[in-house]
Amino acid sequence: MTAALDPVPYKTGPTGTVQLALLGTGTVGSALLQRLQRLEAIGPDIRLRLVHVANSRQAVSSMAGIDAGRTAGLLATSRRSPDMSDLETVFGPAVTRIVIDATACAQTAARHARWLQDGIHVVTANKLALGGSQAQWTQLRHAQAIGGTRYGDSATVGAGLPLLRTIRALREGGDRIHALAGILSGSLAWLFDRFDGAQPFSRCVREAWKAGYTEPDPREDLSGQDVRRKLLILVRAAGWALEPEHIDVESLSTGALSKGRPEDVAGLLDGLDDALGARLDRARAAGTVLRHVARLEADGRASVGLVALAPDDPLTSGRGTDNRVAIWSERYSERPLVIQGPGAGAGVTAAALLDDVLAIARVAEPVSRAGWKRTRGSHAAGRHLSTR
Repeated sequence: MTAALDPVPYKTGPTGTVQLALLGTGTVGSALLQRLQRLEAIGPDIRLRLVHVANSRQAVSSMAGIDAGRTAGLLATSRRSPDMSDLETVFGPAVTRIVIDATACAQTAARHARWLQDGIHVVTANKLALGGSQAQWTQLRHAQAIGGTRYGDSATVGAGLPLLRTIRALREGGDRIHALAGILSGSLAWLFDRFDGAQPFSRCVREAWKAGYTEPDPREDLSGQDVRRKLLILVRAAGWALEPEHIDVESLSTGALSKGRPEDVAGLLDGLDDALGARLDRARAAGTVLRHVARLEADGRASVGLVALAPDDPLTSGRGTDNRVAIWSERYSERPLVIQGPGAGAGVTAAALLDDVLAIARVAEPVSRAGWKRTRGSHAAGRHLSTR
Protein backbone atom coordinates (compact mmCIF):
# COMPACT_ATOMS: atom_id res chain seq x y z
CA MET A 1 0.00 0.00 0.00
CA THR A 2 1.37 3.38 -0.95
CA ALA A 3 0.40 6.84 0.18
CA ALA A 4 0.55 9.98 -1.91
CA LEU A 5 3.10 12.48 -0.67
CA ASP A 6 2.19 16.13 -0.36
CA PRO A 7 4.46 18.44 -2.34
CA VAL A 8 7.21 20.00 -0.25
CA PRO A 9 6.62 23.76 -0.06
CA TYR A 10 9.34 25.93 -1.52
CA LYS A 11 10.54 28.59 0.89
CA THR A 12 12.89 31.45 0.31
CA GLY A 13 15.37 32.42 2.93
CA PRO A 14 15.08 35.29 5.40
CA THR A 15 15.15 37.85 2.61
CA GLY A 16 11.36 37.69 2.27
CA THR A 17 9.24 38.06 -0.83
CA VAL A 18 10.75 37.74 -4.29
CA GLN A 19 8.91 39.95 -6.78
CA LEU A 20 8.63 38.89 -10.41
CA ALA A 21 7.93 40.79 -13.62
CA LEU A 22 7.11 38.60 -16.62
CA LEU A 23 7.65 39.99 -20.13
CA GLY A 24 6.04 37.89 -22.84
CA THR A 25 2.88 35.78 -22.65
CA GLY A 26 3.33 33.64 -25.76
CA THR A 27 3.74 29.88 -25.60
CA VAL A 28 6.71 29.98 -23.20
CA GLY A 29 5.35 32.80 -21.05
CA SER A 30 1.96 31.10 -20.78
CA ALA A 31 3.61 27.81 -19.80
CA LEU A 32 5.55 29.65 -17.10
CA LEU A 33 2.35 31.20 -15.76
CA GLN A 34 0.86 27.71 -15.47
CA ARG A 35 3.87 26.58 -13.45
CA LEU A 36 3.63 29.62 -11.20
CA GLN A 37 -0.05 28.86 -10.69
CA ARG A 38 0.81 25.34 -9.53
CA LEU A 39 3.39 26.76 -7.14
CA GLU A 40 0.79 29.15 -5.73
CA ALA A 41 -1.50 26.19 -5.05
CA ILE A 42 1.12 24.52 -2.85
CA GLY A 43 0.57 27.01 -0.08
CA PRO A 44 1.37 30.36 1.48
CA ASP A 45 4.99 29.46 2.28
CA ILE A 46 5.93 30.26 -1.29
CA ARG A 47 7.44 33.73 -1.40
CA LEU A 48 7.32 34.37 -5.13
CA ARG A 49 5.01 37.26 -6.00
CA LEU A 50 4.10 38.15 -9.57
CA VAL A 51 3.74 41.94 -9.62
CA HIS A 52 3.88 42.74 -13.35
CA VAL A 53 2.95 40.96 -16.59
CA ALA A 54 3.25 42.44 -20.07
CA ASN A 55 2.98 41.36 -23.68
CA SER A 56 3.53 43.44 -26.80
CA ARG A 57 0.14 45.17 -26.45
CA GLN A 58 -0.92 45.44 -22.80
CA ALA A 59 0.52 45.38 -19.30
CA VAL A 60 -0.85 44.89 -15.81
CA SER A 61 0.79 45.58 -12.44
CA SER A 62 -0.16 45.05 -8.81
CA MET A 63 2.12 45.36 -5.79
CA ALA A 64 -0.30 43.08 -3.94
CA GLY A 65 0.40 40.34 -6.45
CA ILE A 66 -1.24 39.02 -9.62
CA ASP A 67 -3.00 35.66 -9.76
CA ALA A 68 -1.06 33.75 -12.43
CA GLY A 69 -4.25 32.02 -13.53
CA ARG A 70 -6.04 35.30 -14.25
CA THR A 71 -3.39 37.10 -16.29
CA ALA A 72 -4.99 36.46 -19.69
CA GLY A 73 -8.24 38.09 -18.63
CA LEU A 74 -6.50 40.96 -16.87
CA LEU A 75 -4.37 41.73 -19.90
CA ALA A 76 -7.35 41.53 -22.25
CA THR A 77 -9.14 44.28 -20.32
CA SER A 78 -6.09 46.39 -19.50
CA ARG A 79 -5.74 49.83 -21.03
CA ARG A 80 -2.12 50.12 -19.97
CA SER A 81 0.49 49.91 -22.72
CA PRO A 82 3.75 48.09 -22.04
CA ASP A 83 6.60 50.47 -21.19
CA MET A 84 9.99 49.09 -20.23
CA SER A 85 11.57 52.49 -19.63
CA ASP A 86 10.33 52.60 -16.03
CA LEU A 87 10.00 48.90 -15.28
CA GLU A 88 11.85 49.27 -11.98
CA THR A 89 8.89 51.25 -10.60
CA VAL A 90 6.64 48.16 -10.60
CA PHE A 91 8.71 46.64 -7.79
CA GLY A 92 8.57 47.40 -4.09
CA PRO A 93 11.57 48.72 -2.14
CA ALA A 94 14.14 46.43 -0.49
CA VAL A 95 12.95 43.24 -2.16
CA THR A 96 14.61 40.72 -4.43
CA ARG A 97 13.48 41.71 -7.93
CA ILE A 98 13.56 39.44 -10.99
CA VAL A 99 12.62 40.27 -14.57
CA ILE A 100 11.73 37.19 -16.63
CA ASP A 101 12.19 37.71 -20.37
CA ALA A 102 10.07 35.19 -22.29
CA THR A 103 10.15 37.25 -25.49
CA ALA A 104 12.26 37.14 -28.64
CA CYS A 105 12.39 40.93 -28.71
CA ALA A 106 15.65 42.76 -29.44
CA GLN A 107 14.48 45.89 -27.59
CA THR A 108 13.85 43.84 -24.45
CA ALA A 109 17.22 42.08 -24.71
CA ALA A 110 18.94 45.46 -25.04
CA ARG A 111 17.70 46.40 -21.56
CA HIS A 112 19.09 43.35 -19.75
CA ALA A 113 22.37 45.04 -18.86
CA ARG A 114 20.60 48.14 -17.49
CA TRP A 115 18.37 46.05 -15.22
CA LEU A 116 21.29 43.98 -13.98
CA GLN A 117 23.29 47.10 -13.22
CA ASP A 118 20.34 48.59 -11.35
CA GLY A 119 20.11 45.62 -8.98
CA ILE A 120 17.38 43.68 -10.81
CA HIS A 121 18.11 40.03 -11.55
CA VAL A 122 17.25 38.80 -15.06
CA VAL A 123 16.10 35.32 -16.10
CA THR A 124 15.78 34.88 -19.84
CA ALA A 125 14.85 32.61 -22.71
CA ASN A 126 15.67 35.50 -25.05
CA LYS A 127 19.08 34.75 -26.56
CA LEU A 128 19.55 38.03 -28.47
CA ALA A 129 21.74 39.66 -25.80
CA LEU A 130 23.97 36.68 -25.00
CA GLY A 131 24.13 35.59 -28.64
CA GLY A 132 24.98 39.01 -30.05
CA SER A 133 28.35 40.74 -30.20
CA GLN A 134 31.17 39.99 -27.79
CA ALA A 135 30.81 43.58 -26.54
CA GLN A 136 27.18 42.88 -25.54
CA TRP A 137 28.27 39.73 -23.74
CA THR A 138 30.99 41.63 -21.85
CA GLN A 139 28.54 44.40 -20.99
CA LEU A 140 26.24 41.86 -19.34
CA ARG A 141 29.11 40.55 -17.21
CA HIS A 142 30.13 44.03 -16.13
CA ALA A 143 26.53 44.92 -15.31
CA GLN A 144 26.24 41.86 -13.06
CA ALA A 145 29.39 42.85 -11.19
CA ILE A 146 28.17 46.42 -10.69
CA GLY A 147 24.65 45.49 -9.61
CA GLY A 148 25.50 42.37 -7.61
CA THR A 149 22.95 40.50 -9.69
CA ARG A 150 22.49 37.15 -11.38
CA TYR A 151 21.68 36.35 -14.99
CA GLY A 152 19.69 33.15 -15.42
CA ASP A 153 20.29 31.91 -18.96
CA SER A 154 19.58 28.15 -18.77
CA ALA A 155 16.61 28.48 -21.13
CA THR A 156 18.57 30.13 -23.96
CA VAL A 157 20.13 26.90 -25.28
CA GLY A 158 18.71 23.39 -25.34
CA ALA A 159 15.33 24.31 -23.84
CA GLY A 160 16.77 23.95 -20.36
CA LEU A 161 19.04 20.93 -20.81
CA PRO A 162 22.01 21.22 -18.40
CA LEU A 163 24.35 22.39 -21.17
CA LEU A 164 25.58 25.73 -19.84
CA ARG A 165 25.61 24.46 -16.27
CA THR A 166 27.80 21.50 -17.25
CA ILE A 167 30.23 23.57 -19.32
CA ARG A 168 30.67 26.05 -16.49
CA ALA A 169 31.08 23.31 -13.90
CA LEU A 170 33.81 21.69 -16.00
CA ARG A 171 35.72 24.95 -16.27
CA GLU A 172 35.28 25.80 -12.61
CA GLY A 173 36.76 22.38 -11.81
CA GLY A 174 39.88 23.18 -13.81
CA ASP A 175 38.95 21.39 -17.04
CA ARG A 176 39.68 22.98 -20.42
CA ILE A 177 37.20 22.55 -23.25
CA HIS A 178 38.88 21.93 -26.61
CA ALA A 179 35.92 21.49 -28.94
CA LEU A 180 32.19 20.91 -29.02
CA ALA A 181 29.56 19.95 -31.56
CA GLY A 182 25.83 19.77 -31.29
CA ILE A 183 22.38 19.59 -32.77
CA LEU A 184 20.97 22.77 -31.25
CA SER A 185 17.67 23.29 -33.09
CA GLY A 186 14.70 21.15 -32.12
CA SER A 187 12.93 21.99 -35.37
CA LEU A 188 15.93 21.13 -37.58
CA ALA A 189 16.59 18.00 -35.54
CA TRP A 190 13.02 16.88 -36.22
CA LEU A 191 13.27 17.74 -39.93
CA PHE A 192 16.40 15.71 -40.60
CA ASP A 193 15.25 12.83 -38.45
CA ARG A 194 12.06 12.81 -40.54
CA PHE A 195 13.60 13.44 -43.98
CA ASP A 196 14.30 9.96 -45.35
CA GLY A 197 13.58 10.41 -49.05
CA ALA A 198 10.13 8.86 -48.88
CA GLN A 199 8.71 12.36 -49.22
CA PRO A 200 10.29 15.62 -50.40
CA PHE A 201 11.96 17.93 -47.90
CA SER A 202 9.37 20.65 -48.51
CA ARG A 203 6.63 18.34 -47.28
CA CYS A 204 8.60 17.66 -44.09
CA VAL A 205 8.93 21.41 -43.53
CA ARG A 206 5.19 21.93 -44.02
CA GLU A 207 4.48 19.11 -41.58
CA ALA A 208 6.81 20.63 -38.97
CA TRP A 209 5.31 24.06 -39.62
CA LYS A 210 1.78 22.77 -39.09
CA ALA A 211 2.80 20.93 -35.91
CA GLY A 212 4.30 24.11 -34.46
CA TYR A 213 7.89 22.85 -34.43
CA THR A 214 9.14 25.76 -36.54
CA GLU A 215 8.86 29.50 -36.12
CA PRO A 216 5.79 31.15 -37.72
CA ASP A 217 8.12 31.86 -40.65
CA PRO A 218 10.12 28.62 -41.09
CA ARG A 219 12.89 30.52 -42.87
CA GLU A 220 14.02 31.68 -39.43
CA ASP A 221 14.85 28.04 -38.63
CA LEU A 222 16.23 27.20 -42.06
CA SER A 223 18.56 30.22 -42.11
CA GLY A 224 20.70 28.85 -39.26
CA GLN A 225 20.90 32.25 -37.55
CA ASP A 226 19.17 31.09 -34.38
CA VAL A 227 21.58 28.14 -34.14
CA ARG A 228 24.49 30.55 -34.57
CA ARG A 229 23.31 32.51 -31.54
CA LYS A 230 23.04 29.31 -29.50
CA LEU A 231 26.53 28.23 -30.53
CA LEU A 232 27.90 31.64 -29.53
CA ILE A 233 26.33 31.28 -26.09
CA LEU A 234 27.88 27.84 -25.61
CA VAL A 235 31.38 28.68 -26.84
CA ARG A 236 31.55 31.84 -24.75
CA ALA A 237 30.58 29.82 -21.69
CA ALA A 238 33.42 27.47 -22.68
CA GLY A 239 35.88 30.37 -22.61
CA TRP A 240 36.12 31.30 -26.29
CA ALA A 241 35.70 34.92 -27.44
CA LEU A 242 33.95 34.80 -30.82
CA GLU A 243 31.97 37.33 -32.81
CA PRO A 244 28.89 36.31 -34.86
CA GLU A 245 30.82 36.85 -38.10
CA HIS A 246 33.45 34.32 -36.96
CA ILE A 247 30.91 31.51 -37.42
CA ASP A 248 30.45 30.15 -40.94
CA VAL A 249 26.69 29.63 -41.40
CA GLU A 250 25.13 27.62 -44.22
CA SER A 251 21.58 28.80 -44.81
CA LEU A 252 19.06 26.30 -46.12
CA SER A 253 16.81 29.21 -47.07
CA THR A 254 18.27 30.23 -50.42
CA GLY A 255 17.24 31.69 -53.76
CA ALA A 256 13.62 32.72 -54.20
CA LEU A 257 12.68 31.33 -50.78
CA SER A 258 15.04 33.66 -48.94
CA LYS A 259 13.73 36.71 -50.83
CA GLY A 260 10.03 35.88 -50.92
CA ARG A 261 7.25 37.53 -48.98
CA PRO A 262 6.07 35.74 -45.81
CA GLU A 263 2.71 34.96 -47.40
CA ASP A 264 4.48 33.21 -50.30
CA VAL A 265 6.73 30.95 -48.22
CA ALA A 266 4.52 27.85 -48.39
CA GLY A 267 4.63 27.80 -52.17
CA LEU A 268 8.36 28.54 -52.36
CA LEU A 269 9.43 25.62 -50.17
CA ASP A 270 9.35 23.28 -53.17
CA GLY A 271 12.50 24.99 -54.40
CA LEU A 272 14.47 23.19 -51.67
CA ASP A 273 13.64 19.68 -52.84
CA ASP A 274 16.10 19.01 -55.66
CA ALA A 275 19.23 20.18 -53.84
CA LEU A 276 18.40 18.51 -50.53
CA GLY A 277 17.23 15.35 -52.22
CA ALA A 278 20.59 15.13 -54.00
CA ARG A 279 22.47 15.66 -50.74
CA LEU A 280 20.47 12.91 -49.08
CA ASP A 281 21.28 10.55 -51.96
CA ARG A 282 25.01 11.32 -51.70
CA ALA A 283 24.98 10.82 -47.93
CA ARG A 284 23.25 7.47 -48.24
CA ALA A 285 25.63 6.31 -50.96
CA ALA A 286 28.51 7.06 -48.58
CA GLY A 287 26.82 5.24 -45.69
CA THR A 288 26.23 8.46 -43.74
CA VAL A 289 23.25 10.44 -42.42
CA LEU A 290 22.40 14.14 -42.71
CA ARG A 291 22.24 16.25 -39.57
CA HIS A 292 22.19 20.01 -38.95
CA VAL A 293 25.25 20.60 -36.75
CA ALA A 294 26.84 23.51 -34.92
CA ARG A 295 30.53 22.99 -34.28
CA LEU A 296 33.53 24.59 -32.56
CA GLU A 297 36.86 23.09 -33.65
CA ALA A 298 39.96 22.90 -31.47
CA ASP A 299 41.61 25.61 -33.61
CA GLY A 300 38.75 28.04 -32.96
CA ARG A 301 36.96 27.62 -36.28
CA ALA A 302 33.19 27.52 -35.88
CA SER A 303 30.42 26.54 -38.27
CA VAL A 304 26.69 25.89 -38.55
CA GLY A 305 25.21 23.82 -41.34
CA LEU A 306 24.17 20.52 -42.82
CA VAL A 307 26.79 17.75 -42.56
CA ALA A 308 26.98 14.04 -43.33
CA LEU A 309 27.83 11.99 -40.23
CA ALA A 310 28.80 8.38 -39.73
CA PRO A 311 26.01 6.28 -38.18
CA ASP A 312 28.06 5.82 -34.98
CA ASP A 313 28.81 9.54 -34.56
CA PRO A 314 27.85 10.87 -31.09
CA LEU A 315 25.31 13.22 -32.69
CA THR A 316 23.31 10.76 -34.76
CA SER A 317 21.31 8.85 -32.16
CA GLY A 318 18.89 11.60 -31.12
CA ARG A 319 15.27 11.30 -32.20
CA GLY A 320 12.51 13.79 -32.91
CA THR A 321 13.28 17.24 -31.55
CA ASP A 322 16.14 16.05 -29.34
CA ASN A 323 19.13 18.32 -28.89
CA ARG A 324 22.43 16.50 -28.54
CA VAL A 325 25.78 18.09 -27.65
CA ALA A 326 29.22 16.44 -27.53
CA ILE A 327 31.98 18.11 -25.48
CA TRP A 328 35.68 17.32 -25.85
CA SER A 329 37.97 18.52 -23.07
CA GLU A 330 41.15 17.55 -21.22
CA ARG A 331 39.00 15.31 -19.05
CA TYR A 332 36.95 13.95 -21.94
CA SER A 333 39.61 13.71 -24.65
CA GLU A 334 39.13 10.21 -26.08
CA ARG A 335 35.35 10.01 -25.86
CA PRO A 336 33.23 13.16 -25.57
CA LEU A 337 30.80 13.97 -22.81
CA VAL A 338 27.36 13.81 -24.48
CA ILE A 339 24.23 15.56 -23.23
CA GLN A 340 20.90 14.78 -24.89
CA GLY A 341 17.25 15.56 -24.33
CA PRO A 342 14.21 17.44 -25.62
CA GLY A 343 15.37 20.56 -27.42
CA ALA A 344 12.01 22.17 -28.08
CA GLY A 345 8.80 22.77 -26.23
CA ALA A 346 7.26 25.52 -24.16
CA GLY A 347 6.96 23.30 -21.09
CA VAL A 348 10.63 22.40 -20.75
CA THR A 349 11.71 25.96 -21.56
CA ALA A 350 9.35 27.37 -18.93
CA ALA A 351 10.68 24.84 -16.42
CA ALA A 352 14.21 26.08 -17.08
CA LEU A 353 13.09 29.67 -16.48
CA LEU A 354 11.45 28.73 -13.20
CA ASP A 355 14.51 26.75 -12.10
CA ASP A 356 16.66 29.85 -12.57
CA VAL A 357 14.12 32.01 -10.72
CA LEU A 358 14.16 29.63 -7.75
CA ALA A 359 17.95 29.40 -7.78
CA ILE A 360 18.16 33.19 -7.50
CA ALA A 361 15.42 33.33 -4.86
CA ARG A 362 17.27 30.88 -2.62
CA VAL A 363 20.39 32.98 -2.25
CA ALA A 364 19.73 36.54 -3.37
CA GLU A 365 19.66 39.40 -0.91
CA PRO A 366 17.23 42.25 -1.51
CA VAL A 367 18.68 45.37 -3.08
CA SER A 368 16.62 48.53 -2.72
CA ARG A 369 16.33 51.03 -5.54
CA ALA A 370 17.89 53.70 -3.36
CA GLY A 371 20.57 51.55 -1.81
CA TRP A 372 21.84 49.12 -4.41
CA LYS A 373 25.01 51.15 -5.07
CA ARG A 374 25.98 51.04 -1.39
CA THR A 375 25.77 47.25 -1.26
CA ARG A 376 27.06 46.28 -4.67
CA GLY A 377 30.57 45.45 -3.47
CA SER A 378 29.30 42.70 -1.17
CA HIS A 379 27.31 41.15 -4.01
CA ALA A 380 29.73 41.27 -6.87
CA ALA A 381 31.77 38.17 -6.14
CA GLY A 382 30.47 34.68 -6.66
CA ARG A 383 26.84 35.48 -7.33
CA HIS A 384 26.48 34.81 -11.04
CA LEU A 385 24.49 31.98 -12.52
CA SER A 386 26.35 32.63 -15.74
CA THR A 387 30.10 33.04 -15.50
CA ARG A 388 32.85 32.20 -17.92
